[in-house]
Amino acid sequence: MDIILNGASGRMGMVITKKVNDGYQDAKIVAAVDRNHGQYDSLSSFNGKGDVIIDFSNHAATKELLDYAVSSNTPVVIATTGHTPEEKDLILEASKKIPVFFSYNMSIGIAALSELAKKAASLMKDAEIEIVEIHHDQKLDAPSGTALLLADSIKEVRPDSRLVIGRNGHAKREKNDIGISSIRIGNVVGVHEIIISSGLETLTLKHEAHDRSLFADGALVAAGFIAKVSNPGLYTMKDLVK
Repeated sequence: MDIILNGASGRMGMVITKKVNDGYQDAKIVAAVDRNHGQYDSLSSFNGKGDVIIDFSNHAATKELLDYAVSSNTPVVIATTGHTPEEKDLILEASKKIPVFFSYNMSIGIAALSELAKKAASLMKDAEIEIVEIHHDQKLDAPSGTALLLADSIKEVRPDSRLVIGRNGHAKREKNDIGISSIRIGNVVGVHEIIISSGLETLTLKHEAHDRSLFADGALVAAGFIAKVSNPGLYTMKDLVK
């Protein structure tokens, strides 16, 4: 599998590079793209061909990424977070032309947590739900894309839910609220906790990432999956774990 790695000099890009160089299956990086210290400073400056693009750059580069992916007819794994509604629309449009794998979290464990949260929210119909996420102090976006992913999963079975991000003030909590609280501290890789309480009982679902290589593993598995997909479409971790 020939990989075009976008964001190669970033934190996750370097983890991906190490895994591939250490002999991950049959993978090799044919283009390390990064505007700062990459083999290529842009996707368009690479004239070769790859089987798949793995994007760990920045959501602000979404248009450039998708323009290149569509024009070169290359499947893409988008693993960045913080996308604007307009950027999400670009992803959806591109997925009508090429296979696009898009997930705010590349962890199989988070995919399982998402399904468990949805099931619990369905069974505990009157329970209140809060999500707490903790990340390192250098993370730019809050709430995390993963927290929003988990909330969206819960909203599939509770469509009338209202997201409340960073609760403050003196307003009373509404029954259909899904609160999301963000903590930024130290070098925490990632903790996501879902608290579901009926007043009579409380269920807590928690995922803790111990090492960033977890997300690199997931991105490489996703790349292997999407590189073999022939039909355009928007694919997620749910498709991967079916």
